[in-house]
Amino acid sequence: MHERRSVPYPQFLSQPLVEACAGKGRDGIVFDDGRGGYQKTPTMVTNSWWDRALAEADLPAMTIHDLRHTAASLAVSAGANVKAVQRMLGHASAAMTLDTYSDLFDDDLDAVADRLHAVAISSVGKMWANRPGNEETAVR
Repeated sequence: MHERRSVPYPQFLSQPLVEACAGKGRDGIVFDDGRGGYQKTPTMVTNSWWDRALAEADLPAMTIHDLRHTAASLAVSAGANVKAVQRMLGHASAAMTLDTYSDLFDDDLDAVADRLHAVAISSVGKMWANRPGNEETAVR
């Protein structure tokens, strides 16, 4: 069973997509098989359309599923929270996303520490320090 996904669409893809759609009708296939038909799912067969695309892009061998992991990695590094990544990947729960991609979120602890530091020295931190009962630690 397939889960519904919400896939973010970055603006930098717009111009290349416009160019790929040029001259095609409303129901035209944007990335056809070279003969006007649908691309076949690549298999382990050498020299599939996938292999040729990787070679043309000067990328190492990988599976299409590797792109899913790359998308998750890029989303996390761009600051997406686990719920956004969950929706993008179609996972049933955020726990499943974290179980699968927890290593991608490890570096977030340093970022959390940096943000906590920034908050502590901001007006929010000063408000906490100046609350009644904290007179000896009040920031002035």
